[in-house]
Amino acid sequence: MTVVTETSLVSNPGKADAFFDFARHLADLSAGAIKPYYRANVVVETKADQSPVTIADREAEQVMRQAIMQAYPEHGILGEEYGHHQPDAPYQWVLDPIDGTKSFVSGSYLFGTLIALVKDGRPILGVINHPIFDDFLIGDGRCTWLNGEPVHVRPCTDLADAVMLNTEHWNVGNYHDAAAFEALSRRAKRYNNWGDCHGYYLLATGGADIMTDPVMNLWDLMALIPIVEGAGGRITDWHGRDPITGSGVIATAGAIHDQVVAALNPA
Repeated sequence: MTVVTETSLVSNPGKADAFFDFARHLADLSAGAIKPYYRANVVVETKADQSPVTIADREAEQVMRQAIMQAYPEHGILGEEYGHHQPDAPYQWVLDPIDGTKSFVSGSYLFGTLIALVKDGRPILGVINHPIFDDFLIGDGRCTWLNGEPVHVRPCTDLADAVMLNTEHWNVGNYHDAAAFEALSRRAKRYNNWGDCHGYYLLATGGADIMTDPVMNLWDLMALIPIVEGAGGRITDWHGRDPITGSGVIATAGAIHDQVVAALNPA
């Protein structure tokens, strides 16, 4: 593993590739912590927000945090399981060790690890790592690569041709217009609940055209922005605004984005 100096990023403004090797190292570390617990009947605990958590979530985040603190002690960290470390640092690593814990504890492989590098509040590098089948997706807002090969969203200009995905169907009505969402899902060519990070993985690699989440935390979101944008897609909040400061998330293959936003917000 090659650790590069921060000065190489500073001397090349906007270029996140200086940290690619380290992001890959974090993905490998987290995968090594997760795999022994996959389909191993681990104990599932319920957190205060009613979401599940396991020893795999905690150990995966711990190994990534330790590696970051050793390699980049001046950087901050925000992780789902252990919160903030040095929250005022300009560079922040944002970690979701298992995005899709419900899938993980069910024995499904449709979960992943999210890793983002954020500079002054904006993500400049994002990773979705699928530890079970060793798919490493990384984007920097300019390009996105799957296992070293460039990937792109697929062309889609008509909602009737779109494959639409969502994380929690029944949760949409708690935050947004449920009837509008239902109507859009029926207009699409196909609608599936292949959600969490896997939905954004499919969007960025050309397998889907619309991915929605009614509500997001920063550790769920930050890695997705450079991945979707690097693949040629668009990602906003539910109303077409900045996804970081807005509510919910809509990601699309790009050309149909405004149509999707309009359909979900008919008022």
